[in-house]
Amino acid sequence: MNENLSIRFGSLELSNPLVAVSGTFGYGFDYEPVIPPEIFGAIVVKGTSLEPWPGNPPPRIVETPAGMLNAIGLENPGVEVLVEEYLPRLAARDVRVIVNVVGKTVEEYVGVARRLQGIEGVDALELNVSCPNVKAGGMSFGTSPAAIDNLVGAVRAATDAPLIVKLTPNVTDIAEVARAAEEAGADAISLINTLLGMAIDVDAGKPVLANVVGGLSGPAVRPVALRCVYQVRAATSLPILGLGGVASAEDVIAFIMAGASAVGIGTALFADPLAPHRILSDLAAYRARYDEWPVGRAHL
Repeated sequence: MNENLSIRFGSLELSNPLVAVSGTFGYGFDYEPVIPPEIFGAIVVKGTSLEPWPGNPPPRIVETPAGMLNAIGLENPGVEVLVEEYLPRLAARDVRVIVNVVGKTVEEYVGVARRLQGIEGVDALELNVSCPNVKAGGMSFGTSPAAIDNLVGAVRAATDAPLIVKLTPNVTDIAEVARAAEEAGADAISLINTLLGMAIDVDAGKPVLANVVGGLSGPAVRPVALRCVYQVRAATSLPILGLGGVASAEDVIAFIMAGASAVGIGTALFADPLAPHRILSDLAAYRARYDEWPVGRAHL
């Protein structure tokens, strides 16, 4: 562990504040040997459901100015494949592993959490209540404080793993939703997930994505993400995993200044797979220059 960059995120000690975001780093091995899992303080594996999900039909990815739209639809092989094939490999690696949990019903979220209870190598669960690319579950939970309360409370009763709740920016008052998650038993907040958007092929006269709409990510969403982190930091005492358009050490520092404890990187991995090396080198230089981490929201 690089003590110079190590941080604490809730009950987890991380070797550095950089976290690989769910859906962008697979199960931790897709980028080897360019980016080994150990380079991150933690990795969040692909969204995991109780049964296999096929995802949405193609086309389901399109590049946009300063970002991309995706409508993958949380395609994944299900929790049994994760437990049997991927987690044993990850348990042998020196990295914190967070499992992103998805479902169409409260019972499905609870089922995944129960299956992962006590499994070696699972350091925390991230409840995805914010994906805009599924027709049931996902964002339908994350836009209602009452639904958040019901879901988080049910999962909290099913597991003693640290619970991170991943919020959507597609709400009127994200602070209200964060408070509901905290009151229901969340241990941390992750934000933001993608913004809802679309692209149109003007020659074909139809949407580019087969799903019509998708989730916008990349540098274009960073100002929104920073605002959300800043607002949630004022509304809750929970640690925050801030993410959205991170591509540089300056972006990481800005999120920490806004109130994040750890910072996720996602879409930048597609554009520049070597970005984590550069970011961590620049963060180490920043830390050496100032001999401390930047201060958070209360000091801005």
